[in-house]
Amino acid sequence: TDAETDFLFVADTLPKKHPQFFNEFSKILNDESIMFSLLPNTKDIWAVDFMPIQIQKDRFIQFTYCPDYLRKYKRWSKTISDVNCICKEIGLSPVKSDIVLDGGNVVREKNKVIMCDKIFVENPGYEKKFLTNELKELFEVDHLFFIPTHPKDMIGHADGMVRFLNDQTVIINNYKNEKKEFKKAFQNALHDAGLDTVEIPYIVDSNKNEIQANGIYLNYLQMRNLIVVPTFGIAEDEEALKIFEQLFPSSAINLVDSNEIAKEGGVLNCISWNIIR
Repeated sequence: TDAETDFLFVADTLPKKHPQFFNEFSKILNDESIMFSLLPNTKDIWAVDFMPIQIQKDRFIQFTYCPDYLRKYKRWSKTISDVNCICKEIGLSPVKSDIVLDGGNVVREKNKVIMCDKIFVENPGYEKKFLTNELKELFEVDHLFFIPTHPKDMIGHADGMVRFLNDQTVIINNYKNEKKEFKKAFQNALHDAGLDTVEIPYIVDSNKNEIQANGIYLNYLQMRNLIVVPTFGIAEDEEALKIFEQLFPSSAINLVDSNEIAKEGGVLNCISWNIIR
C-alpha cells in the first residue's frame, strides 16, 4: 500500500518541464529524508500511470499502457513512454499483462482494490466477469470494487476520486455540485462495497477546461510517515490541511503548490511511482 512505500521515482521529464515545482517538491522529500530518483527515458510526467504496479516486494505487474485518450490523437500518442525500456534501465523485470490499464485507476488497500469502470471500456475483448477475476488474481486480492467513471473525466482514473484511509474507510471528494445521478451511483458503489466515507474539499468550478485537476486535494502523495498535500492558493487550502492533520495524526504533513502540474491534468499521486525497496 502507499503507506508502506519508502522509495519514490518521478519521471525525468518532470524537472525539465516544471523545474520550479520540482525544486519545491524535491526539497520536501529531502527534508523528510525520503529517498527518490528519476525514471529515465520518459515522455511525460505521469509516472504512476505507465509504471508497473508493485504487488509484493519483488513482484511487479506491468499492464499495457496504451490509453485511449492518448491513442486518439497523434500528438498525444507521442507521449506514451516505452515502459519496457524504462524497466530495463532501472533493472526491473515485471510480469506482463495484455490488460490495458493506467496505474492511476488503481486505488488499493491490503486486500482491496477500487477502480473506475472505464477498465471495461478499454478492454472490450474481455468478458466483464473474466476480466474482474483476472485482475483480482494479478492484484492478489479478494475484493475488487468498481465505481462509476466521472462523466466529465475522459481519463477515467480512480485516484482523483477515492483513496483508502484504512481497510474500512475511504476519503472521497465532496461532490456537492455534481449531478445527482452521478453522486447517487458513486455513493451506492461505495455503500455496496461496505466502505465508510470521509469527505474533503473539491473545488473545480473555476477550472477553464475539464482536463485540469486544480482544486483536487484527493490526489495527494502518501508514503511511510509522510503525506504531501497539493495546494492551489485558494481559501479551501486551509480547510483541507486541517482535515489531513486529523486523518493522519502520526504522519508528517507537507504542502506544495501544485497549480502548475494540475493545469496539465494531474496532481501529486499522478507524478509519483512510490514503491517498497
